[in-house]
Amino acid sequence: MITIGIVDDHSLIISGLVHMLGDLPDYSVLFTANNGKQLMTELDRQLPDVLLLDIELPDSNGIELCTDILKKYPSLPIIALTNHDEVVYVKKMMRSGAKGYLLKGTDKRNLLNAIDTVYGGQQFLDRQVEQAILQQTLSGRRTSFVVKLTKRESEILALVANEYSNQEIADKLFLSVRTVESHRHSLNQKLNIKNSAGLVKEAYLRGLI
Repeated sequence: MITIGIVDDHSLIISGLVHMLGDLPDYSVLFTANNGKQLMTELDRQLPDVLLLDIELPDSNGIELCTDILKKYPSLPIIALTNHDEVVYVKKMMRSGAKGYLLKGTDKRNLLNAIDTVYGGQQFLDRQVEQAILQQTLSGRRTSFVVKLTKRESEILALVANEYSNQEIADKLFLSVRTVESHRHSLNQKLNIKNSAGLVKEAYLRGLI
């Protein structure tokens, strides 16, 4: 029997998943949790064979939480559970150590396939997500193109991703605002984008953040 932990802040999602698994003799829901704190308490008590983890929780970021969980329980297979089918979320979650990526609203067959796949040590991607990745590849986006950043550019990029303004970056790094603007212009040129939102998204896609 495969034991499963479910973490989601929406009771309807949890109820739906429990219902799908409830009449199957080879699967058992070990626990459910509504937030990150409750999850960590449950994991300390009992470790499931597979964990279904929502990306957006009221008290934590599922991507960061995934990393924290695996530091403590490195062998636990985690499946991201989300409505986000954007490639940037998929890459971030998989880089955090998740073994699978499953969209909410999935049917029973797909759910069981995901659980069986990660339990068996393999990675699983929802078909819709696989199609999104394929479309991105075929569109000619050069997400695998290696971009070399200077140490200062990397520092500024990280601060931009954390929503620091140019003035705040300048104050933190002891630079002039003009110097920060120059570095940001260089980042825009290297990544071939035009604004901050595009800069952060492209940087995530390329694994620079």
